[in-house]
Amino acid sequence: MSSMSGRNPGAVLDLESLSKVRVNTQAVLKRAQHIQGLKLPKKQWQAAWLLKAVSCIDLTTLAGDDTPSNVHRLCMKAIQPVRYDLLKKLDMHDKGLTTAAVCVYPSRVADASKSLKAANSGLPVASVATGFPAGQTPLETRLQEVRTAVRDGATEIDIVIKRTLALTGQWEAMYSEVRQFRQACGDAHMKTILATGDLGTFTNIYKASMVAMMAGSDFIKTSTGKEAVNATYPVAIVMARAIRDYYLRTGHKVGFKPAGGIRTAQESLVWLNLIKEELGDDWLCPHLFRLGASSLLADIERQIYHYVTGQYAAYHELPMA
Repeated sequence: MSSMSGRNPGAVLDLESLSKVRVNTQAVLKRAQHIQGLKLPKKQWQAAWLLKAVSCIDLTTLAGDDTPSNVHRLCMKAIQPVRYDLLKKLDMHDKGLTTAAVCVYPSRVADASKSLKAANSGLPVASVATGFPAGQTPLETRLQEVRTAVRDGATEIDIVIKRTLALTGQWEAMYSEVRQFRQACGDAHMKTILATGDLGTFTNIYKASMVAMMAGSDFIKTSTGKEAVNATYPVAIVMARAIRDYYLRTGHKVGFKPAGGIRTAQESLVWLNLIKEELGDDWLCPHLFRLGASSLLADIERQIYHYVTGQYAAYHELPMA
């Protein structure tokens, strides 16, 4: 799986149009309810959608007790995310199915790069940086963290915005910081985490999405997974509308990544449905859609096992990530 192409060059910060933004909360909630009520695919179509979801996962470990060995295990799982015999039954064993990337802390990037290189895999390493998860360290420290992660082999950087700037409407300052992170990323692709659970209103979330894209983000991402509220469908609709508006305005497609609390195969199907409905089929690929998750893959693999064998797997039968 090659890394993303079609970089977003960003745009001039347009404060005038930003100041006019108002998001209709009731309409957003109604739309989210509608999408959650849509029928999900069944049987072989569900199996196919679940494999599509696997190919869009940023398989993640962001724990305080990460070690070289559990990062290595994560990398091996990312390279072979679904058991070979199950893929063979689906005639998918030779299609090169992997997750989209592995995502780790900056200090674990070298471990991940080493494991993937040793396995002869070109899978991208993504790293959270810029004072993840709170973004409350000095700017120079946050920039240095990006540079270090890139130097150690990360080709995708998931930055976090400083929530204070969004909450107090300091859009120029936020734009300027994200621009600097973009520069520090060099050739690496940049995903910008808005930590939407901390932003208060849909209007704020829309504005933060727009500013992040104008500053050159290749992806916008809902959450760090460490906030009290993480990825929700209403927030996703607001961010998807911002992505659509940005595309209509500039011709550049920016990706979307929900993250935090996405644990079940069923939920991953709703997310794919939401993207299909809001942004269209073009976005249903790892270049423009990622699912940030650590435990989701295990449930997807259980569902695929059930589809193939008609039985549910005991936990010891499927290797953990």
